[in-house]
Amino acid sequence: MCDTTSSSLPRAMISRSALAAGASAAVAAGGRVADLRRDAWGHGVLAVAQVVTAAGAEQVLVDAQGEVEALQLEGIHGVTTGEPDIDACLLYGIPDSDRELATRPVMRLTGRVLSTKRLRQGDAVSYGYTYRASRDTVVALVTGGYAQGIVRALGNRADVEIDGVSRPIVGRVAMDVCVVDLDGADVAAGTEATYFGGEGPVSSGISRWAAVTGMSAAELITVAGAHAVRGWEA
Repeated sequence: MCDTTSSSLPRAMISRSALAAGASAAVAAGGRVADLRRDAWGHGVLAVAQVVTAAGAEQVLVDAQGEVEALQLEGIHGVTTGEPDIDACLLYGIPDSDRELATRPVMRLTGRVLSTKRLRQGDAVSYGYTYRASRDTVVALVTGGYAQGIVRALGNRADVEIDGVSRPIVGRVAMDVCVVDLDGADVAAGTEATYFGGEGPVSSGISRWAAVTGMSAAELITVAGAHAVRGWEA
C-alpha cells in the first residue's frame, strides 16, 4: 500500500550514469581534489568518492576524520584540509553562474502526489491565501516542504514536473507539503513530482530556485539532498 501521509519525505534520486559522466568530465577538465564536503553536497560521500576516484581524482575533501578513516578502508584518499580544484558543477551536474548545464544533473529531487482537489474560481490555498484560483482548476498536494529544503520563497514562483509537464507551485510552501496547480488535469495519488533534475522541463530548475531565493545552487541542492531519502536510478 502506498504511504500517503504528509510526513513522507522527498526522494533524492541519484543517477548512476550522470554521476559517472560528470565525474569523467570534471576530472578531464583538470584538478586532483574533489569537494565531497557536506555528504558530497547531499549526494552521498561514499558513492561519489568511489566514482570520482575511479575517474582519476587523487583525493577527496571531506568534513571529518571519521570520513577519512571510512574512505581509507575503501582504498580512497580522503583529506579534511586544503582546497578542492575539481569543478563541482561538472561533477554534480549543477548549473554554472550563467545558469547553464554542462553535464546532466546527478540528483533528481522528487515528491509525490498525496491527493488532488478541485478549486472553483476565487478559491484560495495554503497559509495566508497568497494564491486564489483565476479559473476553475485542479490542484495537487505534493510531499516536500520547507522542512525538507523546498524553500518558502518558491511558492507562486517555481514549478515542478508531473507527468512530463511543468506545473506551478501555488500558495505558500508548508512545512512538509506544497500545492501544485494541475491546470484542470486529474493525476492519481502516488504520481511522482520532480522538483529539479532529471531530463525533463525542470532539469535545470535549481537555477530558478537560486534566482528566487538568492541562495546558491550548491547550497540549495545540498540542503535538499540532506533532508531527502536517497535512492538510485540509471
